Amino acid sequence: MESVNDYYSAIQLRSDRWSALREATEALTLGGSERQMLKLRERVQALLDSLSVIEPYWAFPGMAAFEHMRRQFEHGSYDDLSYTTHRILRALTTGAYRRRHIPLDRDSLEPDENDDEAMLSPEARALTKPYFEVMIVDQVNEQQERWLKHNMERMRRPEDPFLYESVVVSSLEDALMGVLFNHNIQAIVVRPGLTLRSKFNMPLLKRYLAGAGGQDDLKGIDPHNYGPELCRLVAEVRPELDAYLVTDRSVEDIAGLDLGICRRVFYNQEDFMELHLNILRGVQSRYKTPFFTALTEYSKQPTGVFHAMPISRGKSITRSHWIQDMGAFYGPNIFLAETSATSGGLDSLLEPHGPIKQAQELAARAFGSKQTFFATNGTSTCNKIVVQALIRPGDIVLVDRDCHKSHHYGMVLAGAQVSYLDSYPLDEFSMYGAVPIKEIKHRLLELKAAGKLDRVRMLLLTNCTFDGIVYNVERIMEECLAIKPDLIFLWDEAWFAFARFNPTYRHRTAMNAANTLRVRLRSDEHAAAYERQQAELKDADDETLLNTRLIPPPTARVRTYATQSTHKTLTALRQGSMIHVNDQDFKGEVEQSFHEAYMTHTSTSPNYQIIASLDVGRRQVELEGFEFVQRQVEAAMAMRRAIGTHPLLQKYFKVLTAGDMIPSEYRESGVSAYYSTDQGWTEIWDAWERDEFVLDATRVTLAVGGTGWDGDTFKTDILMDRYGIQINKTSRNTVLFMTNIGTTRSSVAYLIEVLVEIAKELDDLIDDASRMEKLSFERRVKGLMEDLPPLPDFSRFHDAFRADNGTPEGDIRSAFFLAYGEENCDYLELNGSLKAAMERGEEIVSASFIIPYPPGFPILVPGQVISNEILDFMRALDVNEIHGYRPDLGLRVFTQEALDKHAGTGLSHAAE
Repeated sequence: MESVNDYYSAIQLRSDRWSALREATEALTLGGSERQMLKLRERVQALLDSLSVIEPYWAFPGMAAFEHMRRQFEHGSYDDLSYTTHRILRALTTGAYRRRHIPLDRDSLEPDENDDEAMLSPEARALTKPYFEVMIVDQVNEQQERWLKHNMERMRRPEDPFLYESVVVSSLEDALMGVLFNHNIQAIVVRPGLTLRSKFNMPLLKRYLAGAGGQDDLKGIDPHNYGPELCRLVAEVRPELDAYLVTDRSVEDIAGLDLGICRRVFYNQEDFMELHLNILRGVQSRYKTPFFTALTEYSKQPTGVFHAMPISRGKSITRSHWIQDMGAFYGPNIFLAETSATSGGLDSLLEPHGPIKQAQELAARAFGSKQTFFATNGTSTCNKIVVQALIRPGDIVLVDRDCHKSHHYGMVLAGAQVSYLDSYPLDEFSMYGAVPIKEIKHRLLELKAAGKLDRVRMLLLTNCTFDGIVYNVERIMEECLAIKPDLIFLWDEAWFAFARFNPTYRHRTAMNAANTLRVRLRSDEHAAAYERQQAELKDADDETLLNTRLIPPPTARVRTYATQSTHKTLTALRQGSMIHVNDQDFKGEVEQSFHEAYMTHTSTSPNYQIIASLDVGRRQVELEGFEFVQRQVEAAMAMRRAIGTHPLLQKYFKVLTAGDMIPSEYRESGVSAYYSTDQGWTEIWDAWERDEFVLDATRVTLAVGGTGWDGDTFKTDILMDRYGIQINKTSRNTVLFMTNIGTTRSSVAYLIEVLVEIAKELDDLIDDASRMEKLSFERRVKGLMEDLPPLPDFSRFHDAFRADNGTPEGDIRSAFFLAYGEENCDYLELNGSLKAAMERGEEIVSASFIIPYPPGFPILVPGQVISNEILDFMRALDVNEIHGYRPDLGLRVFTQEALDKHAGTGLSHAAE
């Protein structure tokens, strides 16, 4: 039987153990030699022992049924044991236990074997009552446990909107493991009798608790505070849950304690009906979708349409003789819900006062922000809204140079003085990492020395990057606020919306870091630590400041914005995005300008289907985001393990590890890989707690240069055209596989099958190749894996677009609009006139954004001086798509006359 170290999570372990138990019990029923039967009994015993420390955290099948299985095994009732195991596994796999009681004995009426969620129509599934589980925490004996469960069960009523079952655990540690392990739990009832430690000692569960929950030591908790402390701890790991505290302590004792997610305190009473109603109400508060519900109700109303949408109610389709196929493809509901009305129970996205406003408020609660705004035209627009709302012409903005192109265009629109920051390069794989904290602090200190710190407005970074590099957000904000206490942060979390719903990932999200800092800055401990550091750093030079983890002053303002492509990592229609705000000065300083920027970029005819999908997507992640994200991570980890341990795949492919993508100086924990064949899964939680950068496990970057194909060819000609596998991102020698909340283990298995088939074909081709063909293959591999041009840093803005030579920021807006004049520009050929001009020592300045795909961000922006490194990189590019570049004409650059004239006008100065 596999070691627990072969499993990333206990959920995966549970699933595989039940499957193995079914196979073993079926084999027992077939009989065999005495030796064979002995081995089978030993295996079944080991599987039952393994499951015995997992099943107490789940309501189904329940410990009573599980112990009955043990007795069946001990009495040699192998046929009955096999039947029971089969019934349980089928119910777990199909989800049938969520809809009805599952009989486990042969004498019960056999239910329909086709009662499988996958077999039900969407309409039938929508009519079933959602199921969840309630965890009761109390140290009770078996009889008391049955009494508790019975009293909870008899409170059920036919009119209840949900179904739930209870599971009872005895300790604080068990409760934490339960909420981390059992994704069905939506509420927790904490009673006075709980103890501290679990009676189980399973390494994987303990490891899961210590890492995902971040609770390595619970010894210091006062026994009188076990209940309140549990509520607080659960709030840290699964803040979306509801907790109910039953206590015999006085109101005065409880009032001053941090009760975390506790929705209500019951004082020394056994009012099961009141508890039942509160549990249902708590889940209902997450289940409700104000705008989706309003839209579905609107679609049912008979209306006369006299506005400018012929497609509304589907009239222009049903009356047509030529586009009936469109109606058949989409179905009627999408057209019944199409309208430009903002009344009749609906709302306006531009001025929400009804269900859209309520939906945005629920999203703010779910994602931990103070305000959340929906967007129906993508995160590109969200980025421009935030930048325009916050940046005034002449403000200095520190920008990650390899951020999404929408940020660069946003700088143009806002008239910012842009100071680009360089990420660390990964030349070996033709991709960039992220911007080190020293680089950011160095730029801030440089601007401070130049007397420009008052003009610095914002730091803009991508978290996490397309390739999965995740910042230590809290540390970045702390240290930057120590230098510039009112600095605004814009975190582009386009690919990171899911992170809120995983305990490990959540700590590195913008909203979580902002909330943590707001609490910390108000504490006496922080004020004392700040004063101590100020005394230690008195008269310190910049080198000392760069090498010290700086503490912000208690008066620092937390001003944080995050933009998220909800549609990219959660359930929402394409272009459905959100802006999350956690800005202490939003109401007094930003609200009006934000409103104007929102009105500027948001359509007056937003798509209601997108808004409704954002509302429903929020509901989903509040109720099952924890489960789905956990499974997403598991799928990626399974992919890593399968590729990393397959001898044939290792010949041509390599999964890039944290050690490959993050230099050692940014990995304080020393963790270089999440999985190794020698030790199994690594303790990644320490890395996520301490390291400057970590790697998002849900993104699997595969080096494919060993196949002789570049990344773009492997993506298009092999994966897509031959096997129908779609991916977004490639580099010269890598492809990126992104798991999401819809990724299944079957999808991972198919991908592995495809990669094995490709590897076998390569083996056959090489085996049959001539000497010259082998030599050609080896040269292609060498060209892809070794002969790679170094990635260029941002060179600099030309002096014509800089206010002075003291600091590197530049006026990208004036350069952008100067290029509108055709007479100001010329075209130079990469290997001809451009090369010759640079060899003569001329300064050549780009008049356009030049964006190759990959890497998908500007390697040149308007006003940037073209360096030899950039020119070499462009020559080495072998991609099909380079935005801004005309192969027939060459690179668009400014004429010297235009630069001289512009420099003379002084338009690039911030004062203008």
